[in-house]
Parts: sequence; structure tokens; C-alpha cells
Amino acid sequence: MDANKNSRRKFLRNTATLFAGFSIVPRHVLGRGFLAPSDQLTKGIIGVGGMGRGHIPYAGTRVVAICDVDKNHLTEVANQIGGGVKTFHDHLELVNLPEVDIVHIATPPHWHGIMSVDAAKAGKDIWCEKPMTRTIGEGKIVREAMKQYGSMFRLNTWFRFEDNFYGMNTTVKPIKKLVESGLLGWPLTVTVSKTTGFDWKFYWIGKTNLETQPVPEHLDYDRWLGPAPYKPYHVHRTHQTFRGYWDYDGGGLGDMGQHYLDPIQYFLGKDQTSPIKVEVDAEQQHPDACGTFRKITYTYADGCKIILDGEAKDPDAAYIEGPNGKLFAGFKSTIPNLKEKIALMPDPALQVTNFLDSVKERKPFALNEENGFRSCTLINLGKIALQLGRTLNFDPVKEEFINDTEANYLIHPPMRGPWTI
Repeated sequence: MDANKNSRRKFLRNTATLFAGFSIVPRHVLGRGFLAPSDQLTKGIIGVGGMGRGHIPYAGTRVVAICDVDKNHLTEVANQIGGGVKTFHDHLELVNLPEVDIVHIATPPHWHGIMSVDAAKAGKDIWCEKPMTRTIGEGKIVREAMKQYGSMFRLNTWFRFEDNFYGMNTTVKPIKKLVESGLLGWPLTVTVSKTTGFDWKFYWIGKTNLETQPVPEHLDYDRWLGPAPYKPYHVHRTHQTFRGYWDYDGGGLGDMGQHYLDPIQYFLGKDQTSPIKVEVDAEQQHPDACGTFRKITYTYADGCKIILDGEAKDPDAAYIEGPNGKLFAGFKSTIPNLKEKIALMPDPALQVTNFLDSVKERKPFALNEENGFRSCTLINLGKIALQLGRTLNFDPVKEEFINDTEANYLIHPPMRGPWTI
């Protein structure tokens, strides 16, 4: 790798302790490309449709470049930001800008893997929208690339460390304390449904009768497709409705899955493993358009289960159920005086929850390429089982399906050339 591209990162990694006692270290003293802990970080955003626009303001950062394959998006957001922001059509031009510290990837998921690796190769730190990658195989490569190039990686779902967790009326912290206390017993079953406060957004389904439409002049549709298989253009495939197609995402599961399941993985203590079995109850899925599901059940080696309940027919369903007790939506429980008991329990280990601190101090972010890969694998396991319409057995160590060629093919299906990861 070009040493100049990685000079800022190496400097921060090797000298963060040396400069910890100084409040200001002027950049000109350190040399071009070096970032003092007190300095403002710069950001380049790839994909300035919905999520990309929503994260333009972020305390301690300044957007210096944007990239999009839609000329209208580029023009609108460049005018919004002002100040001479640079605009690009090709993401490689943005990630190779020497003045960019952080690359924010806000494209559809079928581009996440390629762009994350390209940004790491260019010496950048990465802020990636969820889901982390569209396939398990891409996730493996992203995980290895972050190690190889020393990049800090943030996956943009935050419920494991802040904000009320949907219908639970609390942050995840007391839920983790409850699980770790053993008061509920073991193994545990976690049910994710509207009854327990989680909406699967089943309106993210694809259409099966799309007619070919002319490609708008402002959109480079070939580059929008990128590594995805070629399909004739229809507006419903792109921008706000792309989530309804397997080639680009995974319906409601792809959209909300990592928001919902990453905190479960965290409080169950599963950040270093994956389920050994996934079962599906759903209508036969269309090969192109995502559909819905009645139930997806994940089972771990120790007997813990995560159930994705798409029908939510049981109004009395518990969010977490164990041999000794239950926890319901709103943090209500069968355990007497639960809040008082939890208050006496030790807090979970501290995490780096500000990405700027992660970048400056070279410490892994709370949700990074390692645990993010595992929670994204939950999503992708469910997607593969849905597409094939059957139960799958998975080896969480080898990270492959057991004696299942068809399922293993979907771990990393071929990309459309010339794109590769």
C-alpha cells in the first residue's frame, strides 16, 4: 500500500500516547496529512440520497467531498453544503482524496463491501450504513481488510450502546445486566415481533411485474447496479425502494434486521459466534423480489434461540423467556423488584461510543467489523434460508453451511464484472 495514503493513520496509532498531554498540536508542526487529537476530522460521503444527506452534520467533522451516480443528488447536496465541497461520480476518486479522513458509505448494501475495502486500501477510516454487507462472503473480506490496513470501522446502528431500544422503553444496558445476572435462567429465547415492539416493515417488498423503463439522463444506472446482476431499469429498483430486491438488500429483514438483532447478539454474549441452525416458515420467495415471512428461528449451540415473528399473533408474547422468568415489552417482567435488583448489578464493560474518539485514539468502535460481521451474518443467514425455502445448518467456526452446496454458493455469489472485492 502507498505509504502516503496511510501516514495519518500510522502517526495516530504510534503517537497518540505521546501527544495525550497536549491540548493543541498544530497540523503544520506534524506535517501534511497528520491529524492532531484536537483537530477537526474531514469526511467524504458516498451516496447522498436519503441516509447520506441525513448524516451531513456530525459534531467534530466537516464534509469536504461527496459522490453519487445521480447527478441530481450531487447538485442538490453540493448546493446544500456549499463551501467548495468536491463532487465525484466514481467512488475511487473520493476515497483517494488525501484530505479525507473518514469515508461514510450510504449507498445500497450491494456496494458496501467493495467500497469499504477500497476505502481501507486508501488509508481511510469507514462509517458504513447497515446492513454491513449484502452477503456473508463480502462481510468476511471486509473484516479481513480492516485488519490488514488498520482502518477503524463503524457500522451505523447504535442501539447496543445508546437510545431507548424500540418497544422495551429502556436502553439495552439493563437488559444485558439482566441476562448476565442469570435471573431468567439459561438458555434464553428472544422473540422479535410487533407484539414486543419491533416492526418488520413488510412494505419493503419487490414487484414481480416490472416493465422496462428508459433510464433517466441524470442517473448512471450501470454504475448504480455495479456488482449486482444486470436487470432492465425500472424506477422501483432504485433509490427509495431498492430494499425490495434480493440483488441489493433483503426486504424488511435487510432494512431493520441489524437494528433489531445486533443488540440481541450483544446481550446474549454472541459477538464471537453465530447460530448453528436457521429455520424458516414463509411463502416461496420470488427469485428477484423479496417477500415476507411468518417466522424465522435461529438456534445457537447452547440452545439459545432468536425468533423473528412476522405474524405477531400472540398478544402475550415475552421478549425474552428463560426457565426462571420472562421479560416483556416496556421492560415489564415476571421477576419481582427487577429494576432494584438490576441497579445493584455491575455495569457491562465500557465501549468506545464516539467514532471520532475511535479514529483519533485508534481504538475499535463499539460496533465494528468483527461484531458487526456476526450480527450481519444473522441477517444474511435468514435471507439465504428464505431464498432456498428450507432449514439450514451452519458451522459458526468455518463460517459455512454444512453439506449444502446450494446454500454455500449464496455465501459469496459472483459479482458482475468489472467489479470485484
